[in-house]
Formats: sequence, structure tokens, C-alpha cells
Amino acid sequence: MENTIRDFIYYISVEKGLAANTLEAYNRDLHAFCTYLKKANINDFKEVTRNNIIGYLQTLKKSGKATSTLSRNMASIRSFYSYLFQERLIVENPTVDLESPKLEKKLPRVLTTQEVDLLLEQPDVQQVAGIRDKAMLEVIYATGIRVSELMSLDVLDVNLEAGFIRCTGKGAKERIIPMGSVAVHYVSEYLNRSRPKLIRSHDEEAMFVNQHGKRLTRQGFWKILKKYVRKAGIVKGITPHTLRHSFATHLLENGADLRSVQEMLGHADISTTQIYTQVTRSKLRDIYKKTHPRA
Repeated sequence: MENTIRDFIYYISVEKGLAANTLEAYNRDLHAFCTYLKKANINDFKEVTRNNIIGYLQTLKKSGKATSTLSRNMASIRSFYSYLFQERLIVENPTVDLESPKLEKKLPRVLTTQEVDLLLEQPDVQQVAGIRDKAMLEVIYATGIRVSELMSLDVLDVNLEAGFIRCTGKGAKERIIPMGSVAVHYVSEYLNRSRPKLIRSHDEEAMFVNQHGKRLTRQGFWKILKKYVRKAGIVKGITPHTLRHSFATHLLENGADLRSVQEMLGHADISTTQIYTQVTRSKLRDIYKKTHPRA
């Protein structure tokens, strides 16, 4: 069964161009499912029934796994069995008409514009690393790109003259996103004053590099962000994705249309973007309750 999983992971990596993190999640989910099947004395995916899959999900639920984890596992198993059926490795697909666990839609946590300003003021732009950090924070808030996309940026992906960046998102889809004047200014400062002192080789293509002159990682960015959140005294639980959420929410609050925000965020389905309209509506309700005399 492990060989079949390996073939499937190779197939989706080539055919769908999924990100490494997504491939790892598929691989992890399917191997966990495989372990469960072996304990039930099932040693061939052809023997798996609908009830086996339901039983596995129930086991995950009893162990305290979140609904989002159950839903992701179901998606992994469904995709895997679609592949097996397509390749004629099974006669019937046991995942047909099998519903995914209903996810609770939680509103994303966002920063106020004042909190964003406070956070973005923290890097010391008199320092080499501070200029880099300032440029990164400005870019991620100005464009709403994912941290993985920020870390994947090459110098040639940024056009300061035209004021845009080119990034490759999920499914290897490329998009062009405008970048505001403030972000353009600090990226220019970084390229002129900071990056030349950080890189060890002129052949380095990465836009944002660490102290060793190599491409900065997601973990590296996360440490940097946490440092500035503490320094700013912001007590909200903030992740790198919070700036992306804040970007989308602030655009919609100021009149941007949903389709444009969807395109900039790189969402395949507009329903994913619509969650931000709920955030703005929730904020309006709070304002109404606090300010209307008959609220």
C-alpha cells in the first residue's frame, strides 16, 4: 500500500503542481490511514469500504482531532481514491457520496489599521536587518501574499518602476499584484542599502535573505514577526497570515470589490474570499451597537 501512496504523491506533484506543504499533508494523511487499515487487517486498498473510511474518521474525532483535520483527511482520502479509480486500480470508489465533516467557519483574526501602523513602525531602518524586515512587512501587508509566496520571491519578480510583484501561488498559478508607494520605497531601500550587505554571492536570486545570505525561510519570518509583535505590545494572537487577512479586510472596508480582492489573494473560489465580508459586517454591527442611541 505504501508503494501505491508513493505513486499517487508523485502523480499529483507532476499533474497538479501542488506545493510541497500540500504534498506532505497528503502523504502524512494517507500513511496514517494506511496504518489504521493494517490494524484492522486490511492490506489492500481494494478491500476498503465506505464504513472503513467512516470508522477511521470517527477514530480521529474520538482522539480529539479538530474538524478541520478530519475534513483535510477526508479530502486526502477522496483525492486518493479518485486517482485509484481513474487508474483502474479499483472497481468502485468508496468515497462517492461520502460527505466531509462540516467545518465551522471561524472569522479570521485581523488587525486594526492603527495596529498595523504600530507593527510596521517597529523595525529599526537604521540597521541592515531592520531595513529588510521593514520591507518584508510592508510588502506582505501591501499585497496580501502568503508567507510562502513572500519567501519564494526572487529579485526579478519585483518591478519597482511599475509598482507590482509577480508571485506563484497554489497550483503553480502566477499572478501580478500591485504594490503601494510605501512598500515600493522600502523595497528600494532594502535592495540598495541592505541586501548587498547580506548576500554572499551575486548569483543569489532570492529577494529576501537571512544573515547567512541565503533565502529566508517561513520559520525565519515567523520569528521576526513575533519579535515585532512583542515589541509593539500587541496582545492579539497574530500569525503571518494575520497580515494577509488584514490586507483583504481593509481593502473591502474601503470600498474594494470582492472580485478584485479574490484575484489579488489568488483564491480559486470567490466563496473563500467572502469570509472577509463577514468580518466587515461584524465590525459594522459592533460600531452600530456602540454608537446608535437605540441599539
